[in-house]
Amino acid sequence: MGIKEQLQELEDKISKGLDEAYKKMVEFKKHKKSPIIVSKDGKIIKIQPEKIQQR
Repeated sequence: MGIKEQLQELEDKISKGLDEAYKKMVEFKKHKKSPIIVSKDGKIIKIQPEKIQQR
């Protein structure tokens, strides 16, 4: 397996891990009924987890 294939495999694993972490975070926030805090256009906003669409 070449370096490009190894890097692609690593990238795929990282992407899957981030997707899973995102899903778990949204579910946790729904369970705790707490907003998700994000920065958008330099402003801090709160998003209710019920408004988040699952991937």
